[in-house]
Amino acid sequence: MSNHYETVFILTPVLSADQAKETVVTYKKMLQDAGAKIHNDEHWGMKKLAYPIQKKSTGFYQLFQYEVEGDFIAKMELAFKRDDKIMRFLTVKLDKHAVEYAKVRIEKVKSFAKAAK
Repeated sequence: MSNHYETVFILTPVLSADQAKETVVTYKKMLQDAGAKIHNDEHWGMKKLAYPIQKKSTGFYQLFQYEVEGDFIAKMELAFKRDDKIMRFLTVKLDKHAVEYAKVRIEKVKSFAKAAK
């Protein structure tokens, strides 16, 4: 049985925009290869960090919301730990209330994006 998860990771700011995109594509492909159903994929861009990480004060933020088998999470987090482009990551298993909230939030973001165009 698959569970709902949300993963946020921070890429080092020394990467070019293309390198950051390539890294995101690598992890997205990793999810797809594992049979994950990706519900949301948001690039939050370069953000200032609350505190320095590896002597850096900014980083590229990325969010994935998806459904996948639970045993895959350990494999993905191991890949994050081994990747020197990833400064921090956090994966959270979503309960039914969080899943509903995520759906509402995604709809708000989409409607806001349409209104901005």
